[in-house]
Amino acid sequence: MDRAKNSLSDAVSQADITAILSGDLADPFAVFGPDHRGIPGRLLCFDPHARTMDALTLDHVLPLAPLGGGIFTGDIGDAPYRLRGSDGTRDWSYDDPYRFGPVLGDLDLHLIAEGRHRRLWQALGAHVITHQGITGTHFAVWAPHARRVSVVGEFNAWDGRRAPMRRRNAGVWEIFLPGVMQNHSYQYEILPQSGPPLLKSDPLAFGAQHPPQTASVVRATGAHIWRDADWMASRATRQTREAPISIYEVHLGSWRHRDGQTMLYTQAAEELVDYVHDMGFTHLEFMPLTEYPFGGSWGYQPTGLYAPTCRHGAPDEFRALIDAAHAKGLGVIMDWVPAHFPSDAHGLAHFDGTPLYEHADPREGFHPDWNTLIYDFGRNEVRNFLSANAVYWLREFHLDGLRVDAVASMLYRDYSRADGAWIPNRDGGRENYEAIDFIQEMNTQAYGDTPEGVMTMAEESTSWPGVTQPVYAGGLGFGFKWNMGWMNDTLRYMAHPPIHRAHHHDLMTFGLVYGFSENFVLPISHDEVVHGKGSMLAKMPGTQAEKLANLRAYYGFMWGHPGKKLVFMGCEFAQPQEWNHDAQLDWSVLQDPAHAGLQRLIRDLNRLYRDTPALHQRDADPHGFQWIDQDAAAESVFSWLRWGHAGQPPVAVIANFTPVERRWRLGLPQAGTWEEMLNSDGEVYGGGNRGNLGVVTADGAPHAGQPHSALITLPPLSTLFFCPKEPR
Repeated sequence: MDRAKNSLSDAVSQADITAILSGDLADPFAVFGPDHRGIPGRLLCFDPHARTMDALTLDHVLPLAPLGGGIFTGDIGDAPYRLRGSDGTRDWSYDDPYRFGPVLGDLDLHLIAEGRHRRLWQALGAHVITHQGITGTHFAVWAPHARRVSVVGEFNAWDGRRAPMRRRNAGVWEIFLPGVMQNHSYQYEILPQSGPPLLKSDPLAFGAQHPPQTASVVRATGAHIWRDADWMASRATRQTREAPISIYEVHLGSWRHRDGQTMLYTQAAEELVDYVHDMGFTHLEFMPLTEYPFGGSWGYQPTGLYAPTCRHGAPDEFRALIDAAHAKGLGVIMDWVPAHFPSDAHGLAHFDGTPLYEHADPREGFHPDWNTLIYDFGRNEVRNFLSANAVYWLREFHLDGLRVDAVASMLYRDYSRADGAWIPNRDGGRENYEAIDFIQEMNTQAYGDTPEGVMTMAEESTSWPGVTQPVYAGGLGFGFKWNMGWMNDTLRYMAHPPIHRAHHHDLMTFGLVYGFSENFVLPISHDEVVHGKGSMLAKMPGTQAEKLANLRAYYGFMWGHPGKKLVFMGCEFAQPQEWNHDAQLDWSVLQDPAHAGLQRLIRDLNRLYRDTPALHQRDADPHGFQWIDQDAAAESVFSWLRWGHAGQPPVAVIANFTPVERRWRLGLPQAGTWEEMLNSDGEVYGGGNRGNLGVVTADGAPHAGQPHSALITLPPLSTLFFCPKEPR
């Protein structure tokens, strides 16, 4: 027997034993398993907690010879087997992962190498599968420069020597671990070419531990049964340039708390969805819900792009939230961050010991504003990782759109950089060609490789041309663009006391100079009510009553203006304080009739916008807008017409941004009775109830370029909407 043990020991080289114990095994499938170093039936296994180890076949128990340090060997033949270890007080048995063949096929590896795997999340990451008749989890990760990659978790005492992975082509490492199931936590221990091992979360994990813990979590996919077939079938007509799109932007962690805790996906599926539906919005937009470590980043510094944050529940609970929104006729958009990522040690930074996902040169790879790293958009595998992620959310979670963050920072190589701190492109310019290619590729896949009717939106703050033009026409391919210029100009105007507004009249009209060059969304977003900017109410001048009247008039102006609409949570009822991500909204202010009135105004504006084709059909068409009077600067009055398609009645909108009631002659395109559709000074909205008793008569002479006119009462600090009672 001793001679046999010595023979077995001699068959295992000291170099292999040293590599196993030191965690430096380069080719584990050549060493571990039933064919050690090509010797058929020669089994080698490693478990540092075992004092003895047996191989269990169908008809006998084979004690394995200990080689020290938890290494065991024996001749098993070609019989199927399991392993049984013992530490002297307890026994455990398991399937040897090194007796299983690879899972990924050559086509997967070929597509990954080329950066063209359209379903990357189905190949990489952690997937519970049945492989060779056994259930477990298949792990695969891209780390081309690593010497060794291991899966570590509670199932192997976080010991990187226990489950080193098989190296495949394309820089991919994979292993099937029997018995590892849903909800197990894991990470990759990556041994770089030099230096100590790195502990990394899975870039394609579907779940994560709650911060500040950093491990990934195995999550099963495909369990949710979707019930939104009707919504998906009708979505294509709900998200076009001609559709009414009014968006409620939400930070889920601070919208409303329950029992002192942030809201769960399951709670939001009822309370938030019901609220947004009741308010008449067409869409719900979430600030990023991809996993992120630092709450103060609001999700804009993600480390888990394929995992819904566990702060609010499990992935299928997020799916159920989206399902619930669709049942109420609400589209769901999520902010998506492909521009940069944080440098947290467990994340993508120097993932395999090299700048893999980011540029090596900080002049290209470091963002000075946010202290984050910038993706290397010139690398095929990185572009694939990001583009596939966009498709993943749109397909697997039935999201209706992605709002892409910080697009300008991607387009310009010198974005927020001093002279000499950036690298020009190959032509010596500032345009980031690689990022442009990525954006076009992402949009092409988002629109072409997902269920019909999705939309992408760009938060792009410059005058870059063709943001919403199709890729085939040379554009970036977005469906919509946030109109940051309109937002900045109009809020600057509103900040002026009314007595000075006459000198800044063009701030309210300039947006129409370029207003149809893109498919615009008018955004009053979270960025406008944080970091000392004050709340929307605080931006308005005057007394409390005047602030509210200004805000009512401004929202009326916004809803009557061409462009889709977006407001951040709390802005709809004039929360007095600026947004605090650690606290819930100040819902108590709705006990004040003035705040409740403004909330009612937003609800009615949404209804009017949805139900009136002239207010949305031609949002992106210059023929859908016509000034009546854009030059009444002395009175700070603006009036215009909105036109729908042929056969749809026009709408006249007039706004007065002074605290002076006026008798005003309003030019109109047809004679007869015009209904006062909405008056922001209505008593139900907290106003003074001054107006026109619901109707005006266009029986006056031609005026302001229109063939008819009506003499109207124009309340102070108000916006009014009129529509002909008998359209022609």
